[in-house]
Amino acid sequence: MKIQNITDVEAFFKVIDECKGPVELISPEGDRINLKSKLSQYLSMATMFSNGYINELDLVAHEKEDIERLIKYMYQGE
Repeated sequence: MKIQNITDVEAFFKVIDECKGPVELISPEGDRINLKSKLSQYLSMATMFSNGYINELDLVAHEKEDIERLIKYMYQGE
């Protein structure tokens, strides 16, 4: 799934933390990065979120309720 226009990094990671199953970021090279890991979150913030805004991310969520949670965040910011 593609998540677009992330302006509130803290809210985005709060939604990720609320997910029950794994949520992975797919890098442009095809690597899968576990976003539930705090270390991965810090590294992601340091590299991709350095300007405070992300145009688009490619994510994989494994649980149906997590997918619904991420879609809700994408459309409603919650």
